[in-house]
Amino acid sequence: MPEARAQEIITVEPDHAGKRLDQFLHERLPEFSRSRIQQCIRDGRVLVNGASGRSSQGVRGGESIRVTPAPPAPLRADPEDIPLTVLYEDDDVAAIDKPAVMVVHAGAGVHSGTLVNALLHRFGALSGVGGEIRPGIVHRLDRYTSGVLLVAKNDAAHQRLASQFAGRQIEKIYLALAHGEVKPDTGRIERPIARDPHHRTRMTARVAQGRAAWSEYRVLRRFRGFTLLEVRIGTGRTHQIRVHLSSIGHPVVGDTLYGAPALVEGQPALERYFLHAHRIRFRRPASNEDIEIVSPMPPELDAFLSRLPKL
Repeated sequence: MPEARAQEIITVEPDHAGKRLDQFLHERLPEFSRSRIQQCIRDGRVLVNGASGRSSQGVRGGESIRVTPAPPAPLRADPEDIPLTVLYEDDDVAAIDKPAVMVVHAGAGVHSGTLVNALLHRFGALSGVGGEIRPGIVHRLDRYTSGVLLVAKNDAAHQRLASQFAGRQIEKIYLALAHGEVKPDTGRIERPIARDPHHRTRMTARVAQGRAAWSEYRVLRRFRGFTLLEVRIGTGRTHQIRVHLSSIGHPVVGDTLYGAPALVEGQPALERYFLHAHRIRFRRPASNEDIEIVSPMPPELDAFLSRLPKL
């Protein structure tokens, strides 16, 4: 969470008239979660034309809003008894089958129920290289992405795994269901990825500057209006597969942030996007032995595929 900062004075533009106060402030101050903004309003730290505001009040345009952010509450990583599926384990490394919706570690608006909380209950001590709120975490998966994730049990293992990631020696394979007919049967998307300058919660592959990124795909199966892909990534940029597939006009099913519709006709709401970290290959830190871990496709994704119209 961001550190406490000086007061913000914001003037409401006329084209924002009618929006809720908390919604307007969240759009103008995206580094703060909406729940933190609402807490600031309740604490009297948001003044509209000099008077205390309410989250639900509408803005009209022309108001002067003074926001005094409070220091964020300190984040903690405490053990919590949360079920975990362990796909592989040795003295140095564990491979976890992360469910969709579970957040990897605490952050803005999330203080408990994370993978880290579950890991601490299951394993106790983990590597401390990533800091106090990220023990054991060598790499991450997006909240709504399921699948295999590696965890380091000690600092030496963490450093060796991090070196493999940095050297692009770890193979990561995902399954993604994309909208439309992806052509050809194999392809490579090589486009730099940067923070979207207009929408701070998004990334983009449509600006000249950015961090180099490439993704290779292979068509596994075609449906009427959809394509199931196997995707290998050579870099680990934020939202990489989602951004790359959207950039070629084939957003991941369920990924409304990058252009997919919220619902698919004839299907119940998926309540996640169709992206699964299916397989990872790495070298065991202690022995340099090649290890490959596979996470089976979750039942809700299998069920979604079974209802799609065949070609």
